[in-house]
Amino acid sequence: MPIMRAAFASRFDDADPLAALTVGEQPEPTHWADDWVTVQVVASSLNHHDLWSLRGVGLGEDRLPMILGCDAVGIDPDGNEVVVYPVIPDPGDPRGTSLLSEHAQGTLAERVAVPRSNLLPLPDKLSATDAACLPTAWLTAWRMLTTMGRVDEGEAVLVQGAGGGVATAAVALALAMGKRVYATSRDEAKRERIAALGATAVPPGARLPERVDVVVETVGAATFDHSLKSAAPMARIVVSGATAGHEPKVNLRRIFAMQLQILGTSMGTRDDLAQLLAFCAERDVRPVVDSVHPFSQVSEAFARLHSGDVFGKVVVDHNR
Repeated sequence: MPIMRAAFASRFDDADPLAALTVGEQPEPTHWADDWVTVQVVASSLNHHDLWSLRGVGLGEDRLPMILGCDAVGIDPDGNEVVVYPVIPDPGDPRGTSLLSEHAQGTLAERVAVPRSNLLPLPDKLSATDAACLPTAWLTAWRMLTTMGRVDEGEAVLVQGAGGGVATAAVALALAMGKRVYATSRDEAKRERIAALGATAVPPGARLPERVDVVVETVGAATFDHSLKSAAPMARIVVSGATAGHEPKVNLRRIFAMQLQILGTSMGTRDDLAQLLAFCAERDVRPVVDSVHPFSQVSEAFARLHSGDVFGKVVVDHNR
């Protein structure tokens, strides 16, 4: 059986997810249907989804070993440079879809198999390593701001917990859209880097000089009360994560008195990704990259993400 190098979950370890990571040989990806193709991966990026998978969240033992990774840029069978949209039709999942690395093998390998319709052209103005940051974290941030947050109807945005992939993407995108952006972080060094991007950086819970029209919420219980208090009348609080608690205490009187909307979202559509790619290329927006690691050092890339010190995306160069 043909084999390839890959980074995969070989078991689960909630206390030490890095211990569950294996880098070694795996079989070539299989095609679920006739319309699937194999893509030679050029670059990928890591997400916290990969660490959760190593902990066993959303991934059963019956699916091990599972190649990790959702994001990829590569070469299709016709020699075209393509960006992989990572959401695939999946009748076996209650949602009707799943992410690569949940049921189908992921992108942290020499090759990945996806439906041909999941491939989008890589814009000329974007490098492979930059575009590899976009299909998960940046796509989620794009949908939070546009489709769900309707940011075009407002002027001010609050991003909770900037530093992580989605939150940092939301800061960069909202600034590129011409919005006033406030962003929180517990880390003073990260607040300095947020300010360097053009946002107003504040500690968590700090009183803002104005109420905002859109709140990007990926933290959860630790920041949710501040999100409510910072929201202007009829504001949208868009939630895509809960890294610091998933059961916040919510003041319902504030919600109905201020006519607030609390909206949940995850990922985005293929069209959303096409719009995001075009926006970044046309507006000269580039992802915030924490570090780029050769595939030969993919374990170090995982350790970097797990450290909690990242600012932006951790990228893997598959040509090295």
